[in-house]
Amino acid sequence: MEVHKSETAADEGDREALKSLDLKVIAEKTVEPQRPTWGSRLEFILASVGYAVGLGNVWRFPYLCYSSGGGAFLIPYFTMLLLCGFPLLFLEFSIGQYTRLGPVHALAKMCPLFKGVGLATVVLSFVYSTYYNVLMSWALYYLFNSFGATLPWMSCNNTWNVVGNCSSGIHGNVTHLQSASQQFFDHKLLQKTDGIEEAGGIRWELFGCLVLAWVTVYLCIFKGIKSTGKVVYFTAIFPYFILFALLINNLQLPGAKNGILFFATPVWSKLFEVKVWVNAAAQVFNSIGIAFGSMISMASYNKFNNNILRDALIVAVTNSFTSILAGFVIFSAIGYMAHVHNLPVDNIATGGPGLVFVVYPEVLSTMPLSQLWAPLFFFMLLCLGLDSQFATVEVGVAFVKEQFGPKLLPYLKREELITLAVCFSCFILGIPHITKGGIYVFQLLDHYTAIVSLMFLAFFEVIAVCWIFGVRRVSLMIKRMLGKTPNIYFRVCWLVFSPVLVMCILIFSIVQYTPVHYGKYNYPLWAEYVGWCISLVSIVWIPVCAIQEICSNKGSFLQRLKTAVTPTIDLDAEDPLPEKQALDQQESETLFTSGV
Repeated sequence: MEVHKSETAADEGDREALKSLDLKVIAEKTVEPQRPTWGSRLEFILASVGYAVGLGNVWRFPYLCYSSGGGAFLIPYFTMLLLCGFPLLFLEFSIGQYTRLGPVHALAKMCPLFKGVGLATVVLSFVYSTYYNVLMSWALYYLFNSFGATLPWMSCNNTWNVVGNCSSGIHGNVTHLQSASQQFFDHKLLQKTDGIEEAGGIRWELFGCLVLAWVTVYLCIFKGIKSTGKVVYFTAIFPYFILFALLINNLQLPGAKNGILFFATPVWSKLFEVKVWVNAAAQVFNSIGIAFGSMISMASYNKFNNNILRDALIVAVTNSFTSILAGFVIFSAIGYMAHVHNLPVDNIATGGPGLVFVVYPEVLSTMPLSQLWAPLFFFMLLCLGLDSQFATVEVGVAFVKEQFGPKLLPYLKREELITLAVCFSCFILGIPHITKGGIYVFQLLDHYTAIVSLMFLAFFEVIAVCWIFGVRRVSLMIKRMLGKTPNIYFRVCWLVFSPVLVMCILIFSIVQYTPVHYGKYNYPLWAEYVGWCISLVSIVWIPVCAIQEICSNKGSFLQRLKTAVTPTIDLDAEDPLPEKQALDQQESETLFTSGV
């Protein structure tokens, strides 16, 4: 009898073990790995602010003000911010947080017909990453050259200076002279050729700086948001100390008042130029990061009920504040330069990214302990660049992991190798920018990527989400997360103002298209064709994927089209890992462990 009981107990034990083993096998097949989340809400805000507040706030925004009538530019800028930038930032945060997916898969679920928009944003971010780090290599070059006894860009007795055409900034009352800082940028840093036709050799010093920049980016992001979330505590906050220190110094310089007045006084005639409105829209989209996919990707690591409306407001306000702060800093410096060169403020001819590498270095020499402030300033530029680069590279990394991760990981064994492959690819494609003719390549890509491609992608993203997926569905998503629907301001902007304004700007930018140029240099026709091909590299995925989606569906053309515009997203979704589900999962894991 006792033997029979022991056998029965053994059989029951075997059955329990088999049952537990079966449950474990089923769980391994059905339970997807949990998506990581930010360590805290502050990490997400700092990462978003760090991405939005980048080098563009320091050189692109002041330059656009400079070339668009000073304070007149603020009117179209804030118009675009209120009617497009802030509402669309909130929209992208909502998409990422609700779906917990990157831009490709999130937009494919919301509107299969325009799933190519998500892929296009990934391609755009990838192209952007290839040349954005070039700015960081320049900042590193200046940083290494700022540790000498004297700052090398402040004198005219160097081997790279053009004899008889250099002004040290003290006796610059002759209009044909170039400042010493301009000549350092042109002839020492870039060693630029006469045009894009002359590539010249590789600038090996810049090559080393570019390698260092990419190594830094990789080390900061190879662990995903776990490492990025910690780095941004410093890189997102430190730049403000330097900007305020520069502003306090600049306000004491002669001529600073004239520069600030030029920045703040509007030239109303500029408001009738379509180009000014296009530049304002491009600046808002570039600076905040709309249509790059980065904000969707970063928000996808949020908890389901995170207050993204508050976060979107913080990011938008901080970004605009930083742009205006940088504007006052740069224009007070321009006013000082105009004073010492005895020229009108609007005649200080420094355009493009050279603005931050010509004006700032010259004004740094006026600060007490300039050998201390110069390294700190260029280190600040590195911090600004790193924050923005984190997010753009993460878009490509997240796409590769989501799309190809299950197939690649058995061979790669470690996810860090995917990040390494993306960074290395961007580095290789960035090498043409650090040749002696690289500045012309840089300007070409920046124009056709940051302006032309961006507006196309923004238009189709807004159409896909706001008109086809629909504001009603977007409102339902937000209600599921925040407990209340968005107010009338957001719904009207999404339904009317954002799509119409983006459409108008896109049309006018095509009608009044002007070829790219760098200073007084006009690009040859073949270079413009190359620029349009660069734009098409991202844009082409929208029609290609739309055609593929329609062809893959069944039925008549209208039935296929109807299927293509029908969202597959679950609008009844709740928090993917609510407390009860997490407890159930923990109990199951305990059962598996004890059973086996």
